[in-house]
Amino acid sequence: MNYTYLVRCQDGSLYCGWTNRLEERVKAHNEGKGAKYTSSRRPVELVYYESFLTKEEAMSREHAIKRLSRKQKLSLIMNFEKEQGYS
Repeated sequence: MNYTYLVRCQDGSLYCGWTNRLEERVKAHNEGKGAKYTSSRRPVELVYYESFLTKEEAMSREHAIKRLSRKQKLSLIMNFEKEQGYS
């Protein structure tokens, strides 16, 4: 599987990316190896993800999410948490 994901950084900012190994990628972010942006904003918390069959689909969705406003991203997260039973 391929994933598009959002993590919330320690400073409250959001980072969007894609991967084919979600747990390992979040761990890498928290070890300072994930992305330059997140390395100085650790720890990060996985707050949203979507699954896709292909890398291209995940990358396309990442691009679409990066164009969303912060308010729209927070809405995605809130709906995801409701669907997952977090809130």
